[in-house]
Amino acid sequence: MALILSIETSTTVCSVAITEGNNVLATQKLFLEKSHSNLLTIIIQDLLKACGLSLKEISAIAVSKGPGSYTGLRIGVSTAKGLAYSLDKPIVSVSTLKAMAHEVSQYNTEGSLFIPMLDARRMEVYTATYNDSLEPLNEVEALILDEESFRETLTHRKALFHGDGAAKFKPLIESNKNARFIEGLTPSAWAIGQLAFNKYQKEEFEDIAYFEPFYLKEFRATTPKALL
Repeated sequence: MALILSIETSTTVCSVAITEGNNVLATQKLFLEKSHSNLLTIIIQDLLKACGLSLKEISAIAVSKGPGSYTGLRIGVSTAKGLAYSLDKPIVSVSTLKAMAHEVSQYNTEGSLFIPMLDARRMEVYTATYNDSLEPLNEVEALILDEESFRETLTHRKALFHGDGAAKFKPLIESNKNARFIEGLTPSAWAIGQLAFNKYQKEEFEDIAYFEPFYLKEFRATTPKALL
């Protein structure tokens, strides 16, 4: 059975997991700002030690490909590529939003749609809609939320909104009886690993040299205001 080391750094939360098939052997999350660059490799080492494994025993490296934080994705993908290259192992990428939908599928008792949301800025979120089989119903998009967002969808179907961006949407739509919200959920590496296993079996690997994160939007650097 394939042992997959998974990395999820699309938000401020840093998550790592080791899975064997669909079994989660070990997983850890760090809810620390700017922890990715300093602590990611330490978490990986700790999890391997806890499982009694070495990096050479890992079958593949899986990584959350985005959308999400530009810096977080860059660090996660760079780490995954470095490990895959040095170990001569394949790299598997998984959509951040699809993994979030997979994570909440255990709560879906009513055949609801999954609508994960990652906070972008102001009232904007990165989002997509998936059916209860995790099939995408639209393209991943950067959406500015208002009272009309998803109104037509919620006329016909119940939907589970989740992710740090959903908190901004809840006050706008919580009166709609078809809208459900799962709070406090952040992307998890174990969900990346489980979805990556399916792609691993089909040998759906990335080209290590050319693979880049799916940023969705171009990075825009801001110039700090001069101190007076």
